[in-house]
Amino acid sequence: MNFFVNATMPKQKSGIEHAQLKRLALFNEHQTEARLVLCDWDPISHDNLAAAGVDDAQVISMFDYFQQAQHVPATPVYAKDIELGVLNTRLVDDAAQQRYLVMASNNQLVARINYYADMAKRVKSVELFDGFNNLYRVDHYDSRGFVSLVQWYTPDNHIGTEAWLTPTGETVLEAFYRLTPQGERIKSGWRLAESRGYVHQFDTLTELQHYFFNQLNNKFWDVQRPNVFIIDRAHLGDWGLKQLDRPAYVALHLHNAHTMDAQQPMTAGFNNHYEYALHNINAYDAIIGATQKQMKDVQARLQPHVPLFTIPVGVVPARLLDAQRVPVAARTFGKMVVFARIAWEKHLDDLVRAIAIVHEQIPAVTLDLYGYPDPTDNYKAQRDVQTLIETHHLEQIVTFKGYTTDLDAVENDAMMYGLTSRMEGFNLAIMEAISHGLIGFTYDVNYGPNEIIQDGVNGAVVPYGNYEALAAAMINVLQDPALAQQYSTGAYESAQRYAPDTVWAAWSALLADAQTNWSQRVPSPVDNHE
Repeated sequence: MNFFVNATMPKQKSGIEHAQLKRLALFNEHQTEARLVLCDWDPISHDNLAAAGVDDAQVISMFDYFQQAQHVPATPVYAKDIELGVLNTRLVDDAAQQRYLVMASNNQLVARINYYADMAKRVKSVELFDGFNNLYRVDHYDSRGFVSLVQWYTPDNHIGTEAWLTPTGETVLEAFYRLTPQGERIKSGWRLAESRGYVHQFDTLTELQHYFFNQLNNKFWDVQRPNVFIIDRAHLGDWGLKQLDRPAYVALHLHNAHTMDAQQPMTAGFNNHYEYALHNINAYDAIIGATQKQMKDVQARLQPHVPLFTIPVGVVPARLLDAQRVPVAARTFGKMVVFARIAWEKHLDDLVRAIAIVHEQIPAVTLDLYGYPDPTDNYKAQRDVQTLIETHHLEQIVTFKGYTTDLDAVENDAMMYGLTSRMEGFNLAIMEAISHGLIGFTYDVNYGPNEIIQDGVNGAVVPYGNYEALAAAMINVLQDPALAQQYSTGAYESAQRYAPDTVWAAWSALLADAQTNWSQRVPSPVDNHE
């Protein structure tokens, strides 16, 4: 079995989640078994997975696995279904807070029923209060309609114990909290009660995950072929998957630059997400990167003994490669779009600076920013962009469009795509942009944009941090219709590098190495650990 390891599958997905979904579709297309392995508790993951077109049969969530809740029919729960054991209560709809207040006949607060922001107002959680108005318990509902997590509160209003339940209400997993000598409240341990009667104690979540990975490896054990674990978020398996009781093929996937300063790959400190993994690089069976340049840099700096594979994280589907091409003349002149989180590492303030310069010569230029804002430091990245917009009087030129999934309509209308990131691991968005014939403009930034965009072929690559050069490149194209069409045609053509067959060939090479590696190990029969 092939496992793709991640935390969860949120509604607003990062590049890692998009990469996993594209990979899963590719494996399905080639009838190669694969499962998404999700390690975080998430009560709405099944809704999000269904919206992404992923069947429950291809997902193994650690908490669902232990809660015996992998396949549960959806039975929505509403406020009227909640039994609180108090007579003559009434519901007060506090719509602004997306909740009902449950009031007793003497107007004392009995509970708060929080609901999802949908028309049906499905129950999200229930907060219970004692006779002294102290919160003592919160029941969290899975979106499929059962209590999944119960949090018990201490008299000083902190979580003391957490309990995860089966759909029938049996407690199977608990987490306990304690205060450190410094007064910090931390999880002090986990207790797992399995259906077979075994009870396990774990000091950390990492140890619990390690046990879960062992369970998966044993469940899908096949002496003829290895289980292949692709770690898409290093912290979820950088220790546990290297300590399995039985052999498996474990590959670390680098989804971002491996150093803190992507422009200094040989000297900068390691990206903290990968630091532990890179210091133990030879403990894995393979390392995967999305670009040749990054893999060359990893080889040069770390000189690993394990094989390195370059596999694009994106796939341009045949429907786009074969679609009718939209000529530049049929697009909105001067419209640039960007699909990215409004975050520090995306450096969108530099893109706005470039657009301000372009606007002085070509008033028709516009910039539409699609993506959700990063809340770090009170949404500082978005505030910085907004300040620049106001400083340069670009309120009618630069627009925040929010998160969207309607890429085709947007990108078939726009003319250009801009990228000024501080670091990247590939950048799916700019790959999708060229597949729609958008002209790309990017800094020479590691890794991905400076390979996906080929200077003078499908756009322009300018020195890192030089937004004046970026602006000049845009002006050059906007003033030359023939050049614009040449670059747009080049964009369509260059997208062929990411055709499904090409990307599958790269994955096939890794799977072949896994099989070869497995054959060389010649695993001997062992007792079943299940």
